[in-house]
Amino acid sequence: MAGTTVLDTTVAGLMTELAALEEPRAREINEKHGDDHGVNLSKLRAVAKTLKTQQELSRELWATGDTAARLLSLLICRPKAFEREELDSMLREARAPKVQDWLVNYVVKKSPHSEELRLAWFQDTDPVVASAGWALTSERVVKKPEGLGLAGLLDLIEGEMKEAPDRLQWAMNHCLAMIGIEFPEHRARALDIGERLEVLKDYPTPANCTSPFAPSWINEMVRRQAGQ
Repeated sequence: MAGTTVLDTTVAGLMTELAALEEPRAREINEKHGDDHGVNLSKLRAVAKTLKTQQELSRELWATGDTAARLLSLLICRPKAFEREELDSMLREARAPKVQDWLVNYVVKKSPHSEELRLAWFQDTDPVVASAGWALTSERVVKKPEGLGLAGLLDLIEGEMKEAPDRLQWAMNHCLAMIGIEFPEHRARALDIGERLEVLKDYPTPANCTSPFAPSWINEMVRRQAGQ
């Protein structure tokens, strides 16, 4: 069709395309959260939709080390095609928070290796890697809690969350909230832990959003579930 721009699907062509999607204001905001890119994510998703699934191209984009390229890589990959060791290496390379978040949520959670990786990462001495283990644990709290030992998780959160580095602290706090929301028998303790530790209590939250402070988060979601 006349006037239609054909996407250059080589790595070099896609890098040029991503550079054109850069927005200075987006980069400024992202850098405050540790992310070194300024690509409009809606436009990035549109590029991924055009490319569809391309596993080899995905690996080539990841290998560039560029954050925007890695985000695109994760949108066009085939999650079940990665081996356990490959996913482990990718996580350890993924220092940008958004890349780690997408890797865990869009790829690892769909992988047959997800539980094995959850157990390994959960105990890792690197807090960034451990945060991925906690993110996968939160997923299990909601979808498959059998055998997790929720009381033991609360023990760990109570003893370690207050002094944990930011990304690990955030992941542990998420798990705390999920336990409190999903399990009435653990709710009082989850609320008590949150109130005493005060993690994210003063986190700036827009008026129309739920605070990440666990007691506020738990109470709001329980209220919604009750239809009040």
